[in-house]
Amino acid sequence: MKILVPDVPLRREMEPLADGVELVSEPAPDVEVVLLAPELWHDLPGLFRQLPRLRLIQSFSAGVDSILPAVPPGVVLCNAHGVHDISVAEWVVAAILAMQRRLPEFVDLQHRAEWKRDLADGVGDLEGQSVVVVGYGSIGRAVAARLAPFGARVVGVARHPREGAQSTVALPRLLPDADIVVNLLPLTSQTEKFMDRAFFAQMKPGSLLVNAGRGPTVDIEALLDALTAGRIRAALDVTDPEPLPADHPLWRAPNVLITPHIAGTVAKWEERAYRFAGEQIRRYAAGQPLLGVQTGNTPAARGLAN
Repeated sequence: MKILVPDVPLRREMEPLADGVELVSEPAPDVEVVLLAPELWHDLPGLFRQLPRLRLIQSFSAGVDSILPAVPPGVVLCNAHGVHDISVAEWVVAAILAMQRRLPEFVDLQHRAEWKRDLADGVGDLEGQSVVVVGYGSIGRAVAARLAPFGARVVGVARHPREGAQSTVALPRLLPDADIVVNLLPLTSQTEKFMDRAFFAQMKPGSLLVNAGRGPTVDIEALLDALTAGRIRAALDVTDPEPLPADHPLWRAPNVLITPHIAGTVAKWEERAYRFAGEQIRRYAAGQPLLGVQTGNTPAARGLAN
C-alpha cells in the first residue's frame, strides 16, 4: 500500500508503520492514501487527478471545507481529529482572559505611556461566568476542560443533541444569559452565517463572542453593527474574508480583538498531525474504523468510518 506524504523528518512521528506500507513523496497511479500536509496543498484537484486509485485523504487541518469540493467521488476524507484541540482551546482561553481583563486597551495605553488604573474598574473574573460553546466537538470539550478550573459554567451546543451537548434549538434560551459565546462551528451549507442579526440580538448586552471556528459562519456585517452599537464584544481568529483586507472596517471596529487565523499554529502541531496520521494508517491497514471521517455517505466511508 503506497502512501503519499512529503519527504520530511517529521515522517518518523508516524512510526511504527504497518506491514506492507510504502511511503512515497511523489504522486503515482497506485497511491492509495494521501496525507495532506501543508506541502501538498498548492493544487488539490491536480494532485487528486494523478491518483486514480486514491481511497483515503487524511487532512492535517480540523476544518475541511476548502478540501471537500476537490475530493473525488468514493474517496474517504478524514480531518485531523484531536490534533488541534490543545492549541485552539488555549487560544480561546487566552482570548477570553485578554478581553475580560481589557488587555488590548491596556496595550494601547502602554503605547501612549499612560498609567490609567481606572480602566480596570468593574472588570470581572471568570468565576461563575456562563460560557456557551457552539460547535461542541473535541475542541469544544478541550475548551470546557480548561475553563473549569476558573469556575466558569460551560454549556455545549451542537446541531444534534448528544451527551454533554444541547441542540441548537436551545440557543434562544441560552444566549440571553450567556456571558461568553464561543463559536467552533465548521463551515457547511447549514452553518454559513449561522450567527446573524437575530443571533446577536439574542446575546446578552456586553457579552463576548469568541470565534475560532470559521469566518463565514458569522454574518460580518451584522457583527460590525453589533460591535459599533456597543451591544457585544468580540475576539476573532477567523474572519470573512481571509486575509482581512487592510481597509476592512472590522479592523477599526470597537471592542474587538483580531488575530490572523493562528489559533492552531503552535510549534508542535505538525508533530501531533504526523503522529495522528500514523495512527490512522495503522487503523486503515487493519480494517479498523477511522477517526474524523467527513465523507460518510460513500461506500468506501461506510466500510471504513466509525
